[in-house]
Amino acid sequence: MGQKVNPVAFRTGIMEDWKSRWYASKREFAELLVEDKKIRDFIKKRKDPTDRHEKPMYPAIAKIVIERTRDEVRVILYSAKPGIMIGRKGEKIEELQNDLQRLTGRRINLKIEEITRPDMVAQLVAEDIGEQLVRRIGFRRCMKRAMEQAMESGAKGIKIQLSGRLGGAEMARCEKQSSGSIPLSTLRAKIDYGFHEAKIAQGHIGIQVWINQGEYSEDESDIAAQASQAPKNPRRSYKR
Repeated sequence: MGQKVNPVAFRTGIMEDWKSRWYASKREFAELLVEDKKIRDFIKKRKDPTDRHEKPMYPAIAKIVIERTRDEVRVILYSAKPGIMIGRKGEKIEELQNDLQRLTGRRINLKIEEITRPDMVAQLVAEDIGEQLVRRIGFRRCMKRAMEQAMESGAKGIKIQLSGRLGGAEMARCEKQSSGSIPLSTLRAKIDYGFHEAKIAQGHIGIQVWINQGEYSEDESDIAAQASQAPKNPRRSYKR
């Protein structure tokens, strides 16, 4: 068995900021953590009832960041398709806001951030490969195409790993392809990681994607470092 560390978790608090940015007492912490999970699952797993293929209601969401204040919950959605998220005259975003308020019983403030280069975001690449596998496109062709698009967009390196009954084989196996450099243990390297499961007729195909986006800028690393530092108590002055 290979022991692999999630590159995002490895850098969280050092180079990366948290995806849930709030503080709570010990009594409330567990309840709010479960509430965050419910919000993320509701947004990511909700299906479009009008589509017979059951496509996601809110597609191309790479990351969901949740911030909390005393009065409201702020949910920031990073999406490559903000137009579909908002809908005509903001109908979809209002509907989502109302549904989340009913789910949590709190006031929700939604914000959508656009992703300009989706080919360099590992989660979106993994989901795109999954959609192609569902449409019965060859898995090697999907991997090669995703790698070429990522490298053309400016990625320093990319690695894709598929696991399952690839090509309808009787026995499950693992297939891996990589291009460029992927320094997983280098903290200053900005490694993005994404995981997705494609549900095909033969079973589930696990898709893992690692993308090297270059190195962190000084501003990004400073913000994460300041967030991870606990306030230090001032030194006591002793008089003789």
